[in-house]
Amino acid sequence: MEDLLRRAVALEPTHRDVGASLRPAPEGWDALDVRAYVGHGPADHAAAAEAVLGWRMHEGAGLAVAASDPVARGGTTVALGLGAGPLRVRFACRVVVVVDEPGARGFAYATLPGHPETGEESFVVRTLPSGLVVLDVRAVSRPAWGLVRLAGPLGRLAQRAAVHAYARAVRRAVVAAR
Repeated sequence: MEDLLRRAVALEPTHRDVGASLRPAPEGWDALDVRAYVGHGPADHAAAAEAVLGWRMHEGAGLAVAASDPVARGGTTVALGLGAGPLRVRFACRVVVVVDEPGARGFAYATLPGHPETGEESFVVRTLPSGLVVLDVRAVSRPAWGLVRLAGPLGRLAQRAAVHAYARAVRRAVVAAR
């Protein structure tokens, strides 16, 4: 993973519409919008945001992670691996937006060359007026690899399964912090 990270730091994102995952999807792009409950109250919000920003959400979902910074900041490059051995798919992204507002913390990253998709995905922990803490995951993407294009709806199902794995990982981090 470290070798991919070293190469990826010099690459430019394949998706240049910065912040696209934080607003309605552009025409012609696949959109994913999932909200998952992860806790309640300020302590759970802090633990969830720490898991998201510190890459534990990705690791807890079963991805191998190598990042240029231990915390997601603007410009951070992250190399991710899914699977094992010769079947491992490796790809990289760059953090293009950091969300740090009252009641909302997280980031969005854009795909780098070699990623199976072109697009942007955001991960934002929010505290709702009721005190519930949620993880909002939004993505706008298009297939970049022919195999992903051929997979069609199966690719979107895999993306949705990954998002649910992220939410489970954040919930586990919140419970562990209590």
